[in-house]
Amino acid sequence: MLPEPYRLHHRADFSRTVRHGRRVGRHDLVVHALLTPVSIENVRSGGPRFGLIVSKAVGNAVVRHRVARRLRHICAGVAGELPVLADIVIRALPGAATVDSAELDRQLRSALRRLLPEASPSEPPTLESGRLS
Repeated sequence: MLPEPYRLHHRADFSRTVRHGRRVGRHDLVVHALLTPVSIENVRSGGPRFGLIVSKAVGNAVVRHRVARRLRHICAGVAGELPVLADIVIRALPGAATVDSAELDRQLRSALRRLLPEASPSEPPTLESGRLS
């Protein structure tokens, strides 16, 4: 399961990631990612933070919770491969309810490779000349 420090909780964090981050759509998921530059104010321990959006379009409460649990499990598996200062928001589309976990995992990893191609867990982004490098 995904430990507490790896979760986005506040609406402002979700909004910032969705509005200012990059986005990639897959068949059953839309993934938003935002890398925050290293500074004194935002140094955090743990790893990347994940937020999930599973709307009523996905299904009833039982189905939505099942999809969210599956996505949290997948996020726990990829957390070690992402930069510490990454915020990731995953929006489940209606097809996520019927597709198997292996396919969701494949779609998420594919989206993250596209969003964070040069990212490595050992090197967080730095702020140089106002740009992420």
